[in-house]
Amino acid sequence: MKIVTVIGNRPQFVKAAAVSRLLRERHDEVLVHTGQHHDDELSTIFFEELSVPRPDLELHIAGGTNTDQTGRMLADIGPLLARERPDVVLVYGDTNSTLAGGLAAAQATIPVVHIEAGMRSFDRTMPEELNRVLTDHLSDVLLCPSQTAVDNLRREGVAGRVELVGDVMVDVAMLFQPRAKADLGPLRDAGVAPGEFVLATSHRAANVDDPVRLRRLVDLLLAVGEPLVLPLHPRTGARLDAAGWLDELQAAEHVSLTPPLGYMAFTSLLTNARAVLTDSGGVQKEAYLAAAPCVTMRDTTEWVETVEAGWNVLVDLDADAALSALHHTPPSERPQLYGDGRAGERVVAAIG
Repeated sequence: MKIVTVIGNRPQFVKAAAVSRLLRERHDEVLVHTGQHHDDELSTIFFEELSVPRPDLELHIAGGTNTDQTGRMLADIGPLLARERPDVVLVYGDTNSTLAGGLAAAQATIPVVHIEAGMRSFDRTMPEELNRVLTDHLSDVLLCPSQTAVDNLRREGVAGRVELVGDVMVDVAMLFQPRAKADLGPLRDAGVAPGEFVLATSHRAANVDDPVRLRRLVDLLLAVGEPLVLPLHPRTGARLDAAGWLDELQAAEHVSLTPPLGYMAFTSLLTNARAVLTDSGGVQKEAYLAAAPCVTMRDTTEWVETVEAGWNVLVDLDADAALSALHHTPPSERPQLYGDGRAGERVVAAIG
C-alpha cells in the first residue's frame, strides 16, 4: 500500500518517530513536510535526534495567516497527491498541515487516516480546534489516544471508523525520556539544578498576539518566585521584542531564556523540572508522561484527563492562581491514561 504522510510541526515530527519506521516495514510511505515549522530546532533536529525518516518532499510553506497558510498548502498538496496517487493519506493532530492534508485527500477521494483523532477543547476560537474537528469529520479512519476522544467522536456521529489505539507520544516518551533525564547538560546550560526550577513555554496565538494578554503573560512569568527556564518560541520572541518587553525577561534574575530546543534537550528539562507552566497542548501531555505537575495558561484543554487526574491545573493568565497552582502537590497516583507504549503498532495494524 502507498501512503502519503503529511507533517509540518514539532509534535508531528515526534509522533512520526513512533509510526513511520513501523509503517515502512509493511508499506511504501512518502513523507511530506509542509514547512510549517522551518527553524532548525523546530524541525531538522527532530529528524536527527529521533531517527524519523527524512522527508521525501518538502513544501517550504511557512508564515502568513492560518487561512493563507492553509490555502497555500492545499494548492501544493492537491497536485502532489495527483502525482503520487497514494492509497491512503495519513495526518496527525490539529495543525494547518493536518487540515490541508486531510482536505486535499478527501477532495481527491483518497481515504484519510487521522492520528490523535477526537481531541476537543470545545473552544472554537482556537485554530487548532477548528482543524481537528474538520479533519475528524472528513476522515475515514479515526485513531484515538484516549477513551475520552472516542466518546467525543461517538457524540458527534462521525462517519469514519473509530478505534482506540493509545497515544503514540507515549511510545516516544518511554523510549527517550530515561536517556534525556540522565543528560544534565541542558540544565547546566540554563544554570538550574534538577527539581529546583519551573519549565515554561508559551506560543499560543491567543496569549502572544494580543498585547493585553501578552503583558499579562510577562507579568505572570516575572511573578514566579523561583528559577524559571523559558525556551523562547520564535513567534513569542518576535511579539515580545516588538512590544519592547523582551528586555524585562532578559533582565529578570530568576528567568533563563534559551533558544528553541530539540526534543532531547527539552525533554531533559521537562523530566528534571519541579513543575511546568505552559499554554501548549502537547506539553501538557508530555508533562504528565514525565510526572511533572503542570499549570496551564489557558482556560480550556484537550487533555481533560490530566486535569481530572489532578496533575494539571487550568489558570488562564491569572498570576495569583498560577503561583498557587505551582505549589500544588499532585496525587501520589498517576494513572496510565494514554496507553502502554505500543500505539504505533496499533496504528499500523488499523491501517491494514
